[in-house]
Amino acid sequence: MTHDETPSGTPRPAAADRDAAPQFVLPLVVRLEKAAPPARTDALETAARAVLVLLSDERALDDGEWAAAVRDWQDARIRKVVRRARGAEWRRATELPGITVTGGSAEVRVFPPVPLDGWPKELAKLQVSGTELDDPEPPGAPDPEGPVLWLSPELQMSAGKSMAQAGHGAQLAWWELSGAERAAWQAAGFPLSVRTAEPDRWAELTRSGLPVVRDAGFTEITPGSCTVVADHPALR
Repeated sequence: MTHDETPSGTPRPAAADRDAAPQFVLPLVVRLEKAAPPARTDALETAARAVLVLLSDERALDDGEWAAAVRDWQDARIRKVVRRARGAEWRRATELPGITVTGGSAEVRVFPPVPLDGWPKELAKLQVSGTELDDPEPPGAPDPEGPVLWLSPELQMSAGKSMAQAGHGAQLAWWELSGAERAAWQAAGFPLSVRTAEPDRWAELTRSGLPVVRDAGFTEITPGSCTVVADHPALR
C-alpha cells in the first residue's frame, strides 16, 4: 500500500522532493521518573495515540496555529524523535505549547513540528538515548476488532525508537482512512494496541497490503527495514 497523500487528500511530494525539502521533526517527550517508570507497552501505545491527537487537533488543521508547521513536516520526511524527562525537566516541557496524552502508566507530551536543527532549548537538552523500559508482565492479546500496530519480531529497538515507529504506524493508518473513519476513531479516543508479531504472522502482515513503516535508517537499524504494520479494521 502506498502512502502518497496527506490526511487532507492532497498528493505528497515525491521521495526525492521530500528529501530536498526543509526537514522538520515531531518532538515527543516521555515522562520517565526514576521511582515510577512507565510500562513499555503503555509508553508505545501512548506515543502512537499522541501522534494521532496532534494530527486531529484543530490547531494542526486548516488555518490553525500549528498547521503550517505540520504541513511542512508532512511534506518532508515524517521524522519523530522521542526524548525523556523527569522532575523539573518534565515541568518545563509541559510549559511549552503541546499536548500531554496519558495511557495506563505512561505520560507522553507531543509538540508541534520544529526544524531539525531548531529544537526549543527546553527540549534540546533532554536525552534521547537510553530510553529503556520493560513490561512488568507480558501484555495480553490485543482486541481483534480494534487497531493494532504490529512491531517487527526481527528487529531490536530501544523503547524510544519503538515509540517513534509506533507513531509512524499510527500516522500511516490515519492517512489511509476516510474522513468518516478518522472521525470515528477520534470520537472513540483513538483506541489501539501495540504488540510484537509472531515471526510467521509478520511475514503475512508485510504482504497483506496494510500500511508498512519502512525506516529511513537514521538511527539504530538498517535503512529500509520494515518496523511496523498498521492493522486498522477499516483497512483490512
